[in-house]
Amino acid sequence: MATEDFKLLQKVQDMLVYGYPLLNQFPKAEKFSLAQDIRLCMNEMLRLTIAEEKKKSKGTTLEKLDVENTTLKIFLRVSMELKYLSKHHYGVWEGKLVEIGKMIGGLIKSVSDKPKT
Repeated sequence: MATEDFKLLQKVQDMLVYGYPLLNQFPKAEKFSLAQDIRLCMNEMLRLTIAEEKKKSKGTTLEKLDVENTTLKIFLRVSMELKYLSKHHYGVWEGKLVEIGKMIGGLIKSVSDKPKT
């Protein structure tokens, strides 16, 4: 599980590195609204991923991480529909989130399958 946690942290970092420069291209009027919401969502995903790695009981942290991942997907879809993100950039970024979501789902499944002691 520790290896999977590290892979998840790396994927979240990769997503941050990809996303931050794109947020700088948002219109000035959106820098402190939609772009800021996306930035906060990504930062919360990073915090939750680190917390998940450090905690013994992982269930609720993973669920919160899954909610943030879904929220970010919606923010990105809105950004694309408003034409703040190109379809290409949206597709790449969303692909990263899908991959992160699959990893979160796998971790949630492995935690829920563990016998409680």
